[in-house]
Amino acid sequence: MEAGNQIVAAAHPSTAQAPIPAGSSGTLGGHLARRLVQIGVRDVFSVPGDFNLTLLDHLIAEPELNVIGCCNELNAGYAADGYARAKGVGACVVTFTVGGLSILNAIAGAYSENLPLICIVGGPNSNDYGTNRILHHTIGSPDFSQELRCFQTITCIQAVVNNLEDAHELIDTAISTALKESKPAYISISCNLPGIHYPTFAREPVPFFLAPKISNQLGLEAAVEATAEFLNKAVKPIIVGGPKLRVAKAQQAFVELADACGYPIAVMPSAKGLVPEHHPHFIGTYWGAVSTSFCGEIVESADAYVFVGPIFNDYSSVGYSLLIKKEKSVVVQPNRVTIGNGPSFGWVFMTDFLTALAKKLKKNSTAVENYRRIYVPPGIVLKRENNEPLRVNILFKHIQEMLGGDNAVIAETGDSWFNCQKLHLPENCGYEFQMQYGSIGWSVGATLGYAQAAKDKRVIACIGDGSFQVTAQDVSTMIRCRQRSIIFLINNGGYTIEVEIHDGPYNVIKNWNYTGLVDAIHNGEGKCWTAKVCTEDQLMEAIAMATGAHKDSLCFIEVLVHKDDTSKELLEWGSRVSAANSRPPNPQ
Repeated sequence: MEAGNQIVAAAHPSTAQAPIPAGSSGTLGGHLARRLVQIGVRDVFSVPGDFNLTLLDHLIAEPELNVIGCCNELNAGYAADGYARAKGVGACVVTFTVGGLSILNAIAGAYSENLPLICIVGGPNSNDYGTNRILHHTIGSPDFSQELRCFQTITCIQAVVNNLEDAHELIDTAISTALKESKPAYISISCNLPGIHYPTFAREPVPFFLAPKISNQLGLEAAVEATAEFLNKAVKPIIVGGPKLRVAKAQQAFVELADACGYPIAVMPSAKGLVPEHHPHFIGTYWGAVSTSFCGEIVESADAYVFVGPIFNDYSSVGYSLLIKKEKSVVVQPNRVTIGNGPSFGWVFMTDFLTALAKKLKKNSTAVENYRRIYVPPGIVLKRENNEPLRVNILFKHIQEMLGGDNAVIAETGDSWFNCQKLHLPENCGYEFQMQYGSIGWSVGATLGYAQAAKDKRVIACIGDGSFQVTAQDVSTMIRCRQRSIIFLINNGGYTIEVEIHDGPYNVIKNWNYTGLVDAIHNGEGKCWTAKVCTEDQLMEAIAMATGAHKDSLCFIEVLVHKDDTSKELLEWGSRVSAANSRPPNPQ
C-alpha cells in the first residue's frame, strides 16, 4: 500500500524460502549497494545488529563501497550528516527499532538542515509481518510499525521492503525522492531478503535521471521585473545569503548576481561557508545584535535587502530582535520569491531567478562605499603576560592563522558557534555547523563523516567539553579510518552556552582527563597524538607539532580555559534568547 510518501509492501512469506546464494549480483542487497555507489556514496556508516547482518554482507561485497562501523547509532547518523555536507549525499545502516530509534535524533538534524541521507534499517523476517508474533528489539507488541511511525515526520519518504516483487521500485523511489527533495529517506529491508536472486535485480541498475526543476517562465519574468524595479529605485541595497543556498544549489548564481550588481554581500550565520569570503564585496556575518562589526549596521540601515534562502528562527534572529522591515525586503526561497508585503511568485527557482535578475539590475556600490568609510580593522588581542592562562580569543587567533584552502572547520553547538563565526575563511576552506537543530555532540560524528568524504581537506573541529562527553566514542572510528583531523577540545568546565541563557547547577559537568581518554581509545593502534595546553606558548608548540611532525595523525589538543571566558557575542545573544524564552503567556 502507498500513502503519501510512505510506501509499505504487502508481505509474501513464500519469497523467503529460497536459499541465499553466494555473491551479490542479481540480489536486492547487490542492487542497493550499486544504487548507493551510483548516487555518489563511497562510505556507509553502520552499527551491526542481527536484522541487518546479511544486508551488510552484500554492501561489503560491493568493491566501490566501504562499510564503516561506528560505536553507536547516533554517531553513525551524525557521520552520515557530515558526509552528506561534503559529498552531497550520505548513508547509514542500523538494525530494527533499537538501532532505528537510536539514530532518530541524527536523522531529525539532517532533515532540519536539508541533507539527503539514506537511512537503511534491517527489518524483521518477511514471514513475521501480519502475524501475531512478538519479536526481540521491539517494545513487546506484534505491531512492527512503531519505528516507521517515528520516522514519518523526519524523513521525506518511508519504504518498508518485505517482499521482492516491488522491492526494486520501493528502493529506487525512496532514494530518488531523497535526492529530489534534499531530505532523509527511510528504507526498512526484511532481514531474509538481501541475498535472494530475483529477476528485477538481474541487470546493473540504470542510473537515475532526475529531471531538473524548470521555473514557470511567466512567473520568473514577472518576479525578475518586479524585483528589478524595486531594487533599482533603492539608494543603498544589499544582499544577504542564507542556508537554503545549499539545497537550491545556487551558490554560483549568488556570486554572479553579486558581481553584476555591486551590492555588498553578507551571510546569515547558518550560511557561513556557502558564500566566498574572499569576494571583494563581502562584509561579514549578519546576525542582528551579534553581527560582524560594521556589517549589522550596513544591513539594517539599507533601504532594500535581498535575503537569498534565509531561515529566520529564534536563534538566527537573536531572540526575534532583528531590525529588519518586511516592506524593504526581497525574500528568495528555493522555489518562491516575495517582494515586501507582496507580490509573491511561486514555482520560481532560486538559480533561475538569480541568474535572470543579474542581467536586470543597475550597478550600485553605494552601500559598499559606506561600509569602507566606516570600517575599522579589528583590534589586536591584548598582549599577554608570561605564563598567563590561555584565553579563548588567543586560541582562535592561532586557529585563524592555521586556515587554508585545504582545511574545513567544524563548529560544535556552543560558544564555538560565535568564535568560529569570526574566522575569516580563505578561498576553498570548508565550514559546517548545525544551527537549525543545534544538537550538542553533533560535531564528533560530523567530523568523522566530513573527513571521510573530503580526504583532500584536513578538518579542524572546535568542540566544547560538554558536547564532547555526549559522543566522544567515535574518536575511535576516526583512528580506525586513519583520519588526520585536528580536534580542539575547549575545556571550560560545563555547558557555557546554557549558562548564558539560564544558569544553574545542571550546567556544571564532571571534568574528564580528555587527553587520557583519547590515549586510552588510541591504545597504541593507528596514528593519534594528544596534547594538553593551558598557555599560549604550549598552544603554539602543540599546533606546530600537529601541523608538522604529526601532520598525518589524528591530533587531539585539549585547551584549558576559564569557565567564564566567553565571546562577547555569546553574552549578548544569550541574554536576548533568554528574554525570548522567558516571555510570559499572552493574556487569555
